[in-house]
Amino acid sequence: MVNDDRGMKTINLALQGGGSHGAFTWGVLDRLLEDERIAFEGVSGTSAGAVNALVLASGLIEGGREGAREALRRFWIAVGEQHGFTPYRRNPLDVLFGRFGFDWSVSYHFFASLTHLVSPYHWNPMGINPLHELFQKHIRFDRIRECRDLKLFISATSVETGRIRVFKNEEMSEQSLIASTALPLLFHAAEVDGQHYWDGGFVGNPALYPLFYECQTTDIVLVQISPLRRATVPKSVFEIQDRMSEVSFNASLASEMRAVHFVTAIAIDRCSCIWWRAKRSSVSSARRQSY
Repeated sequence: MVNDDRGMKTINLALQGGGSHGAFTWGVLDRLLEDERIAFEGVSGTSAGAVNALVLASGLIEGGREGAREALRRFWIAVGEQHGFTPYRRNPLDVLFGRFGFDWSVSYHFFASLTHLVSPYHWNPMGINPLHELFQKHIRFDRIRECRDLKLFISATSVETGRIRVFKNEEMSEQSLIASTALPLLFHAAEVDGQHYWDGGFVGNPALYPLFYECQTTDIVLVQISPLRRATVPKSVFEIQDRMSEVSFNASLASEMRAVHFVTAIAIDRCSCIWWRAKRSSVSSARRQSY
């Protein structure tokens, strides 16, 4: 972790996607921004993590740390206010018994079934995206493209090749953020530079390698909102579907973490060999001198 003369500790942030669970990441970022001993060099995010990254950057550019906290607060309050216009609602029994899931929500399961039977190109032929207005109102893409104090990386999945594309500061636009958040059963694929993209969670949730290659800071704080492990085996249809999504959207992260572990182990092993050879050489030299 890089320290400066003021005692500041500089870190990188890796923000995972997960829809409205991104509100959890808001809480983490708010606490980090509150601690003035912590500074950020780079932020990599996917889907909701990408949204948090760009709202964070907009706030930092416009008003420093407090500006970033306020920008994140305003954004997530606005997201919550949009809930009143969605078909996803708890039924009266859920409200009565304090249940916050959608296991017994008729409207939720009707819409979920619809998305598995009808393409968004058919039930939403105009490609209307409710995130469009939120992004325009809360994110300063023009200022982010000019920003050099914070390195940003957001991931999307190429529909044609299945490979990851990482957008950097100078490439940031509303369309690139739409690309990172475009769940294929809900939204049209987002077109950027003649290529089409889906949600980045399929191939990088989030991508860590840009932080290794583009940043000097070696420490990464990963904000993970989809658990890798579960203590119990899912039994209901809803639990199975949730677990399938968790495993799918964690696969790329788990793969990248294994690669990091492998390379680190090789580096440690190589350093150990060099140390052992140097020690043997010094011992042999001492023995020759004693004779």
